[in-house]
Order: sequence, then C-alpha cells, then structure tokens
Amino acid sequence: MITNSNSSLSMDLDESTETRIQRLISENPVIIFTRSSCCMCHVMKNLLSTIGVHPTVIQLDDHEIPALPTHDYLTHLAPAAFIGGICIGGLESLVALHVTGHLVPKLVQVGALWI
Repeated sequence: MITNSNSSLSMDLDESTETRIQRLISENPVIIFTRSSCCMCHVMKNLLSTIGVHPTVIQLDDHEIPALPTHDYLTHLAPAAFIGGICIGGLESLVALHVTGHLVPKLVQVGALWI
C-alpha cells in the first residue's frame, strides 16, 4: 500500500499502482519513493532539506516497487528520486548531482527552489 510520510494526498482507490505512482510524480516537483525504514531515504531528505527543498516522500510496499517508472538499469530501485517528473536515481545519483553543481539549477528549473 502506498503511504505518504509527508502529507495526505488524495488517492483514487480505482487507480492501478502504476497510474497512482505516475500521477504522484506529475503532481510533485520533487518526490522520493522508498521502502519502509530506508536510511538512504533519510539521507536524501536531509540533503534536499539542507538546500531548502522538502520533497514528498512516498513509502511503497515491496510488491509496488516494480511499478516505479525507472530506467532499465534502475529496475526495482528504492529509494528513487524524481525531479520534475524525471527519475534521477537513488542516493548516489542525487549526491553526484549535488557535488557537480547540477542539483540546485535542476531544482530551480522545476520550481522546487527559488534563489
């Protein structure tokens, strides 16, 4: 069952898992999908928080993870971060964007951060 650990989101119970995930991605400029008790998700949230972004975080059950629209090499990835509707990957990818200076401009571009 998809649960949101940030805020309440309306969910149509008739939606498939794939449709619901796709809707959530399109409705949130920065969203992280995670498994329960994932320490990497906590680090991702802290990094984004330090920059000034508070992402929507959705906890997925293990059987829902395959519904994530990730690249072939990222199949069954969790946590998975999406910025502006595009999967940027997991913690390593998020940190790489930050270290190379590409994260803040990307967050500004999607309206998640104002500088």
